[in-house]
Amino acid sequence: MDFIWATTLIVGLLVYAFYELLNIQKRKRFPPGPKGLPIFGHLHLLGKNLHQDLQKLAKKHGPIMYVRLGLVPAIVVSSADAAEKFLETYDHIFASRPHHEASQYLGYGQKNLTFAKYGAYWRNMRKLCTVHLLNSHKMNSFRFMRKQEVELLIESLKEQADDSVAVDLNAKITSLNANLTCLMVFGNKYMDEDLDKRGFKAVVQDVVHLAGTPNLRDFFPFLGVIDLQGFTRKLKDLSKVLDKFVERIIDDHVQSHDQKQTKDFVDTRMEIMQSEETEFQFDRRHIKAILLDMFIAAMDTSATSVEWILTELLRHPQAMKKLQRELEEVVGMDRMVEESDLKKLKYLDMVVKEGLRLHSIVPVMHHEAMEDCAVDGFHKQKGSRIMINCYAIQRDPNVWPEPEKFLPERFVWSSIDIRGRHFQLLPFSSGRRSCPGMQLGITIVHLVVAQLVHCFDWEIPNGMQPLDLDVDEQFGIVLCKEKPLMVIPTYLSSGVFAPVVGRQQVREIRRRSGFGSSGQGSTCEENACPQMRSRTRRSGRRQQKWTWFHRSRYLLLASLFVAVVAVPETSSHYFKRRKWGEPRAVLRIAKMPRATLRGKSTEKHCLRLSPRHA
Repeated sequence: MDFIWATTLIVGLLVYAFYELLNIQKRKRFPPGPKGLPIFGHLHLLGKNLHQDLQKLAKKHGPIMYVRLGLVPAIVVSSADAAEKFLETYDHIFASRPHHEASQYLGYGQKNLTFAKYGAYWRNMRKLCTVHLLNSHKMNSFRFMRKQEVELLIESLKEQADDSVAVDLNAKITSLNANLTCLMVFGNKYMDEDLDKRGFKAVVQDVVHLAGTPNLRDFFPFLGVIDLQGFTRKLKDLSKVLDKFVERIIDDHVQSHDQKQTKDFVDTRMEIMQSEETEFQFDRRHIKAILLDMFIAAMDTSATSVEWILTELLRHPQAMKKLQRELEEVVGMDRMVEESDLKKLKYLDMVVKEGLRLHSIVPVMHHEAMEDCAVDGFHKQKGSRIMINCYAIQRDPNVWPEPEKFLPERFVWSSIDIRGRHFQLLPFSSGRRSCPGMQLGITIVHLVVAQLVHCFDWEIPNGMQPLDLDVDEQFGIVLCKEKPLMVIPTYLSSGVFAPVVGRQQVREIRRRSGFGSSGQGSTCEENACPQMRSRTRRSGRRQQKWTWFHRSRYLLLASLFVAVVAVPETSSHYFKRRKWGEPRAVLRIAKMPRATLRGKSTEKHCLRLSPRHA
């Protein structure tokens, strides 16, 4: 054993010395960076949270920084201006992906859409995914399905709200996304047991964590079969589980192909493979790689985004109240949120933007230089890894005042968008490698956040203060919460409480009737917001005034009719005499400033007071 280690060390030193001799001239033209170690480079400076460590180093060495990860040269980009150069100006050079060991196992030789090398295969696969699944027409055709699945989520949370128990919100939303993705991509729902005894959430979290953790075999190619971190064994086990699941899906589609009236995404892929008309090799492995890629990407990113946004809303009750008021005014308390409402919810859009800014879903994006070039006078050699640190860009104090704070109002007068046109905010990346399912992700995140905030009040368990809520991060391809968000929902029924005006009255009736939780959270919120109490009192007065009018209007009309018919001389100054031959229903009003004439039927005439003048 000692002989093997000694041999490995000697070979490593020789490779490193040869590598340094080849790059001694080019290294002088690289951007500034910290001092590294022989062989290992700067790996010793990086911990479990890669995005935070790179941010700290960039504060010392600049927005374009050179580091060496083992034997792989890397350029770290930490500002919006620098990101624009790499993702737009020189996008044609940096559009490829570096070698990714995890994707070799989980992506069938790096054939998935996320980590495939740039070329004819990637371009055609992205085009096929966009045309057959991710275009606007397809997205609209799935609208009713999304509505049904969100309603099932609300019903599930409602059952747990009746028991006043804490729920794992991430698990609930992950299950929702799994159902949505299976229906859209596979054409059918699948249960947790169909994938593995651990379920969708556990398997996907393992994939995200292993795929995002730095793997030594990515930085030391000469290691070969040596598995120092134990990642290869775990990746092989995961790939077997996922391969079995996708094989079952494809077999189901092959068996039911002749019986189907409509074709889904899998059927389309199978027909393309059988036609053999593609410009590149396209077999069953490529289909499985694309299906798994879309399944994992759609499941975890949306669920994590919603979880982070709800976490920040719970930490900032005033922002939660403001969003609830907007939902009450735009949507009302008598129905659920529809996708057509989302464009009208301006504050919701600001909340989502701020949540995605503060907690970048993909903290570090990896690109690869396909040829030698120079950016800002610094040399970038072919094969260099480009690391876009979105976490650092979206917390840059030169762009974002008070970047560590959750302030949705910062977007009131800002035109910054999340669709990749502004490089200060890159949740879905930009350029050629931007997320193809961006519009679907934006719609799902907005809809789920709006529905959860509109239908429920949320309480932190164990009497925890809002700012004490855990926000620790777990690094991976997707930046997840280290501990899941556990909250107690209180359901606000829109049907039972339809007569009341707003959310505050719903809370009060629930508290007095003993529905759901004890109501202490709602009482604290009302005491903390005098503006809402004042608004509730005004709404109550309007309700009482309107009720009094409806009860007394018939008495008023009867009295007026008797006065006009029985004592005409007392009402001659109000109505002019009806001329001979004039229709009886026509009354010419002379002096009735507080009356309006409604309805001109010749059989029935009714004079009603307007509610505005009551």
